[in-house]
Amino acid sequence: MSKDFLKGAKSHYDVIVIGSGLAGLTGANVLAKQGYSVLLLEHHYQLGGMATWFKRRGGHIFDISLHGFPVGMIKSCRKYWTKEIADSIVQLKGVRFENPQFSLKTSFTREDFTKIITEEFGIPFETVDKFFATARSMNFYDDQSKTTRELFEEFFPGRTDVQRLLMEPIAYANGSTLDDPAITYGIVFSNFMSKGVYTFRGGTDALVNKMKEELQRNGVDIRIRCLVEKIELDADRHVQAVHVNGRRITCGAVLSNANLKSTIFKLVGEENFDESYVEEAKAVRLNNSSCQVYIGLKPGVGFENCGDLLFHSEHSGFDVEAMLSKNVSSRTFSFYYPETRPGSDRWLIVSSTNANYSDWADLPEEQYQADKKDLCETTLDCLDQYVPGIREKMDWIEASTPRTFQHYTRHMEGASFGTKFEGLKVSQTLPEQIGGLYHAGSVGIIMSGWLGAVNYGVIISNEIDKHLTPSDAAV
Repeated sequence: MSKDFLKGAKSHYDVIVIGSGLAGLTGANVLAKQGYSVLLLEHHYQLGGMATWFKRRGGHIFDISLHGFPVGMIKSCRKYWTKEIADSIVQLKGVRFENPQFSLKTSFTREDFTKIITEEFGIPFETVDKFFATARSMNFYDDQSKTTRELFEEFFPGRTDVQRLLMEPIAYANGSTLDDPAITYGIVFSNFMSKGVYTFRGGTDALVNKMKEELQRNGVDIRIRCLVEKIELDADRHVQAVHVNGRRITCGAVLSNANLKSTIFKLVGEENFDESYVEEAKAVRLNNSSCQVYIGLKPGVGFENCGDLLFHSEHSGFDVEAMLSKNVSSRTFSFYYPETRPGSDRWLIVSSTNANYSDWADLPEEQYQADKKDLCETTLDCLDQYVPGIREKMDWIEASTPRTFQHYTRHMEGASFGTKFEGLKVSQTLPEQIGGLYHAGSVGIIMSGWLGAVNYGVIISNEIDKHLTPSDAAV
C-alpha cells in the first residue's frame, strides 16, 4: 500500500497554505506565530519551491537557481524567521562581467558601480548620481508607462555598455526586459544597490531546514507529497475546503503559493470568477524560464578563485532575445567554494541561462536528451577558459530545462520568474473575487526573487489575519 502522507492531519485548519516556496513558508510561519492553526501542503518531497537543492552520488549537493539577494533579506529573516537564519546571510564579494564590451569585477554596491561608470565608462558623476537617486525613489504607485529602455535612454543615451552593466544582472535575477515598466527595474535594482549582493552560508539545504525547524516549533503541520486537486467554494464564493490526495480538509482561508494562473484556472476554475477578472487573468503573461547545468568536482579538487558570480556573454550587446535563445551565448556561473558549506571539501559550479519554454516543451525524448547533453558540453567548453581542465577535474554533470522546472514546481510553462508585471494586480485582488483566497508568489517582477517572495508572504499573511477575526478562528 502507498504511504498516507496526510495520516494524522486534522479535518479543519484556520489556514491551508498550498506550496512551500519562500512566500508560502514565510506566510505559514507568520500566521502560526499569530496563533492560527496552519496546514502546509507541498506536492514535492522537499520544501522550498525554486529555493531548493538536490543531492547526487559521491556527496554532491547542488543548489537550484541563483542565490543572490539584497541586504534587506537580513532584516526580513531576523524579523519574520530567526536571528540564526539572519546571521547566516553573508555578502558576495566578487561579481564579474566578461563580455565583448568590457571585463570587470565589482562588489555590486552603489559606491563601486558609481566609480566604475564614471572612471571606466566616462559618464559624469552628476548623471550617475541622479540615475541612482531616480531608481531609488521609484515605487509601485508611480507612472507605469515609462519602460526601462526609456529610462536608460534618458540617462545614458546610446551607451549600450552602461545599459548592459546595469541591466544584465537583473535580467538574470528575475527575467526583466528593457520593455517592462521602468519601476520594475528601479525598485529591484535600487534594493541591490544599497549594499551589494548577499547569499546564505551553508547552502539552501541549511536555510530551508532551519525554516522547517522554526515552522515546527510554531506548530505548522507540514505535509510533503501532497498534491492539491481543488479549492472548494461555498455558494457565496468563499473558500471552504481543499481537496488533496483524495481527501477533503476544511479551512477558514487559503494562501496559494502556487503559480498565479494555476491557482485561478486549475485549482478554482474560471466559472467562479467575474468575467472581467477572468479576462484580466488570462491576459497575464508568464515570465520566462531557465536552464541550468550543475557541475561537481572530484572530492578535494578545486580551482583558483573565480569570483562568486560571473556574467559571461559572447554577444555583442545586451539582447534579451539572445539571452533566451537555445543557441546559448550568455551564461551566469555561480561558483561554490568549500567555505560556502563550512566543513565541505567540494568545489561546485552552476551555470544558469534564461530560456523559452517553447524551445524545450515538445521535443521528442531522444532529441530532448541529446539537446541537454549538448547544453552540458557547450557549457564545459565555455567554462574551460575560467577553470582550465574542467573536464578532468569534474566528477558529475547534469542539466535542467524549463520542462524540469515545470515538473518539480508545477509552474505553468516552468516559469522560473512567475509572471510579468500585470500579474501583481491580479494576485492582490484575488480575495475580492473569492472570499478567503489569497495568493503570494513570484509575480510582477518587483515581487520576485528571494527577498520579494519573503516580503510578499508577510504582506499576505497580514491580510489573512485581518480576514480571520477571532470569532472565525478555530478553538
